[in-house]
Amino acid sequence: HVDDRVRLSHDVPELCLRRGERGVVLSTWFDPVSAFEVEFCVPGLNAKTRAVLLAEQLQIDEMVEQQAHLSA
Repeated sequence: HVDDRVRLSHDVPELCLRRGERGVVLSTWFDPVSAFEVEFCVPGLNAKTRAVLLAEQLQIDEMVEQQAHLSA
């Protein structure tokens, strides 16, 4: 979903993104397959990096989800 916090489950070397990087879902695309536009703040880079990724390349950032439930 939009605004979900996610983590990469695979490296994306062409964008200098490594497994475990955290990002935020900006938009979702469903044609012809489900994909997600995700924005990452990579340490050491001055700009944010955006990538369109498939569901199997992402996982929900459970640490952020648990903190949200605890504070609610």
